[in-house]
Amino acid sequence: MSNIGSYEERYKTFKWKQAEEELEYGKNGMYNIGYYCSDRICEKGNGKKLGLMWEGHTGEVKKFTYDDIRVYSNTIAKFLQDNGIGTGDRVCLFMDKVPELYIGFIGILKMGGIAQPLFSAFGEEALFTRLDDAQTKAIMIQKKHLHKVRKIKSKLPNLTKIIVIDADDSQPQVNEIHFWMERAQKVDKFDIVKVGPEVPSVLHYTSGTTGKPKGAQHVHSSIIAQYITSKWVLDLQTNDIYWCTADPGWVTGTSYGIIGPWANGVTQVVLDAGFGTEKWYAFIQKYKVTMWYSAPTAIRLLMKEGFDVVKKYDLSSLRHLASVAEPLNAEAVIWSEKAFGKPFYDTYWQTETGAMVITNNPGMKIKPGSMGKPFPGITATVLNTKTHEPITTPGTVGLIALKPGWPSMMRTYWNNKVTYDSKFKNDWYICGDRASIDNEGYFWFVGRDDDVINTAGHLFPAEGTDRCQAQRGEQLHQVFGGAVQR
Repeated sequence: MSNIGSYEERYKTFKWKQAEEELEYGKNGMYNIGYYCSDRICEKGNGKKLGLMWEGHTGEVKKFTYDDIRVYSNTIAKFLQDNGIGTGDRVCLFMDKVPELYIGFIGILKMGGIAQPLFSAFGEEALFTRLDDAQTKAIMIQKKHLHKVRKIKSKLPNLTKIIVIDADDSQPQVNEIHFWMERAQKVDKFDIVKVGPEVPSVLHYTSGTTGKPKGAQHVHSSIIAQYITSKWVLDLQTNDIYWCTADPGWVTGTSYGIIGPWANGVTQVVLDAGFGTEKWYAFIQKYKVTMWYSAPTAIRLLMKEGFDVVKKYDLSSLRHLASVAEPLNAEAVIWSEKAFGKPFYDTYWQTETGAMVITNNPGMKIKPGSMGKPFPGITATVLNTKTHEPITTPGTVGLIALKPGWPSMMRTYWNNKVTYDSKFKNDWYICGDRASIDNEGYFWFVGRDDDVINTAGHLFPAEGTDRCQAQRGEQLHQVFGGAVQR
């Protein structure tokens, strides 16, 4: 059954409490995201359902049921505890899109740690900056990336555990521990740490292309927004095969590549390989993907290959498409309708918001090129750049702003409260982007606030302008598995 409902009715009546009740959030004092993405699904009788189908770049395939995810995440959680990792400790995940990344994320949360996913293409300098700032205690890493942390570990006194998930038989160096998830003794029962809803859960760093990387600190109650936006905007349904192309080293890959789909109990697929038009189409055909969440650059690359290559594959399984990471141009929406028989629905949000805030919902009229309308529960507007008061004239460009208080909003920047406080003006959270709102309430993106050129009273995006979260970096890493963010 589709989750599509009337946007207008939902926007008028929705309260976040409704999502909490659907999720049974807080039942028996449990607020831990790890529980809701694994154990709760099993308790609902879906333990044997596939939660993850993974394919590596060599064609190797692994499949995990929700019970597998529950047990393996328990195993990782206990392993971390047994090695002195405790509640509130930052545990970095530094690996490619292998199963241990997804399941390890859940395991860290279950034992009360703060998951710190970092993009595995980072070099040692970028890695050092983020580990040093977060005072990270442990890192879970593949041996292929181990040389990076070995070069910097002498400068990281807090990093006392380097957990190699696929080590060979070589002798581990100081502070290194060899661990193999699928070979370790399975832990069927684990006492999930009963954290409160405001306890830190995930620490996501921005890329630092406009300054020092900032660690956006999220809390366990973020799942409330991630769950309901996945259900309503991505329209995730019981029998879906869902593919989010984003890397969990960035926020899209955790909010909608781990938490959203698994909180909704759907089957997701992961392709641990770079972009290739036919490779992607073959992947959709092979796994009969029904919901596809990707990036505008990917769509434009597919466009360049034309319609003929589309016809070589059976993509009839596709039911709903959505995009993230930068403005989705009107041409891409129109092309998608011709190529796949359905448009991509644009979604707008950023690392700091933790979940979608302005969206094109299924069933809503799409205006190609528009960001859509505020998600139910989100109050959004554009503000005058000088007075920071809401603009009431349709079509006038201003700063995109949100009323604080939605569940997935970051609670601070790690060790940087001054910068965090500067993001708020007149009780509005300032996204750092400019847009206009038309007479039907649709938002139209213009550009970054710091990348807008004012010429004769007209605003133009500067060359290379990106959307919130430095989306060019975000969308490129989604497509190619490598890029940088703001």
